[in-house]
Amino acid sequence: MEYEALDLPPAGSRVAVGMSGGVDSTLTALLLKERGCSVTGVTMSLWTDGDLPGIDEQAALAHLHDSCYGPGEKQDIDECRAFCAEQGIAYHVIDVREAYRREVLQYFKDEYRAGRTPNPCIRCNRFIKFGALLSGLQAVGLDYDYFCTGHYARVVRGREDLAASFGPEASAAPEGHARPAQIAVSGDRGKDQAYFLYRIPSAVLETVRFPLGTLTKQAVFAMARERGLKAASRAESQDFIPPEYFDALFSDEPSRPGNFTDLDGKILGRHKGIEHYTVGQRRGLGISAKEALYVAAIRKETNTVVLGKDSDLFCSGLEATDMVWPGSYNPCCSFEADVKIRLASVPVRARVTARADGSCSVVFAERQRAVAPGQSVVFYRDGVIAGGGIIDRALP
Repeated sequence: MEYEALDLPPAGSRVAVGMSGGVDSTLTALLLKERGCSVTGVTMSLWTDGDLPGIDEQAALAHLHDSCYGPGEKQDIDECRAFCAEQGIAYHVIDVREAYRREVLQYFKDEYRAGRTPNPCIRCNRFIKFGALLSGLQAVGLDYDYFCTGHYARVVRGREDLAASFGPEASAAPEGHARPAQIAVSGDRGKDQAYFLYRIPSAVLETVRFPLGTLTKQAVFAMARERGLKAASRAESQDFIPPEYFDALFSDEPSRPGNFTDLDGKILGRHKGIEHYTVGQRRGLGISAKEALYVAAIRKETNTVVLGKDSDLFCSGLEATDMVWPGSYNPCCSFEADVKIRLASVPVRARVTARADGSCSVVFAERQRAVAPGQSVVFYRDGVIAGGGIIDRALP
């Protein structure tokens, strides 16, 4: 199918820009101002002192400063406020801490404790950045025509109805006759963030734009330096918090040690709690063996972490649930797509079968390594996201 890019906000339009203090969001706000838009900067407040019990927040400040969640939030807000004041841009801080703790932090802990591997960034984009934040803007009476962020992605619309792209076997549901807004990959494939955005509803995307979507990161830095932006000298931001702080995050409940076993059930040693492991992990196992061992599976029902060789990590496909589709249109048929099973994975060709019960099966053209339940599988067709869901299990 052919797609057309949705136009960027025109001069005179009211634009709210999600700002973090980094170069991407700062340049986004300035470019929109240069277009003649009426720009308002908005920042989410996520952090509460004491969120990570037992850590020295002052010592952690330097380490976590460039995380989207951490004690460096106040400095980020101060930098955003100073930039907006210099540029004559209105600025608001929206408190979404309660929603973040519920929808991201608690989800993150629950998933790990269930033996799954969560993706907090995908969850945050769906329920916080493009959810609670936008609700917060309405609550303070901030009207806008567009909401823009510094993500590396694009918003497009198909030139044909959705159902037409899936062929004659596709569902005849009325949603298939629409041409909803969809997420497309960015111009910089190395920085592409479309995978993180796949769960945002099409209705929300209608007023969302990504002004950096056709640019490369190198070009963004060059443009920021040309404009003398202080943010151009900042380190790249990192997502969520690094693993060394997970013990503090999980300190609200005691860990339950259990057994490491091999694929045949032979006990190899003791683990410190399943929330400390993910499929494909090699480091930090504390098990001596003649050849390298990896986490091959995590079984909550027996509190067991199963170890295997690298060759044991490959699978032919997967089953997914909790599916999302552009325009809420489930094609209920089989189709070919390029799929990604994690942000850093290379897209692989696969046969996708969408079912009426909301589940989906994926069969890879080539076996894939370390398919982790809890992560997202995302389908791409012609560089545009055609759907995705949460991985439930790998197929042998």
